[in-house]
Amino acid sequence: MIHPNAIVHPNAKVHKTVEIGPFTVIDEHVTIGAGCIIGPQAHITGHTLIGKENRFHAGCVIGDLPQDVKYRGEQTRLIIGEQNTFREHVTIHRSNSLDEDTVVGSGNMLMANSHVGHNSTIGDRTILANGALVGGHAVIDNGAFISGNAVVHQFCRIGTMSMMQGCSGVSLDLPPFTIVRGINGMCGLNTVGLKRAGYSNKERIELKQTYRALFMGKELLNDAVQKARKNFNGSLSQLIIDFVANSERGTCSHTKR
Repeated sequence: MIHPNAIVHPNAKVHKTVEIGPFTVIDEHVTIGAGCIIGPQAHITGHTLIGKENRFHAGCVIGDLPQDVKYRGEQTRLIIGEQNTFREHVTIHRSNSLDEDTVVGSGNMLMANSHVGHNSTIGDRTILANGALVGGHAVIDNGAFISGNAVVHQFCRIGTMSMMQGCSGVSLDLPPFTIVRGINGMCGLNTVGLKRAGYSNKERIELKQTYRALFMGKELLNDAVQKARKNFNGSLSQLIIDFVANSERGTCSHTKR
């Protein structure tokens, strides 16, 4: 299952069912779970723990040093869940400190040339399209979709089932279920994603009303949040209200253009 031209450190913990292609390098402190498939010319390094049934395509670099000038060589970690796909030349960096890990959940698709920076957390069932860039310490919640060449600034949070259009960028938090275009400009809800997820028409209507109350009114945002708490009781509405209320960076705002 291991190509003779692959280099696997004898101390690496590689399950017997793992397939490793030619010219791939697996370093000493790597652990790889059952059923993983690693293509040619990949490099998996650092204190990296990989779960079951992940697929790494050609040229991936997984667990390399954080791109942080403050990093001083600590034995930091990258943790990856199960059943993820990492396409060609994906890069994921381990964390820059011992008290925090870089974490990738399960069921994610990271397309070619996408990047996840140090100390970031990627949830489950997310998609990072070609060239998507996630800065350090960012959080991508479950089911989010980061389109091609979109950019997430460090320390930002992308809410569950939100979507970034191609070539967009955020330096503020993006609330759940919303779509951003351009720079920090929301243009409504991810209605297609909500339908596909099975949310009812009633739930979607209330969420739309909540969005309008929070982002399209004339009130100050803090006042709009307090008012929305009283007027909307659905679980989706409460999720977006809590996200906005707890945002430390501030959230993207609605744009008409």
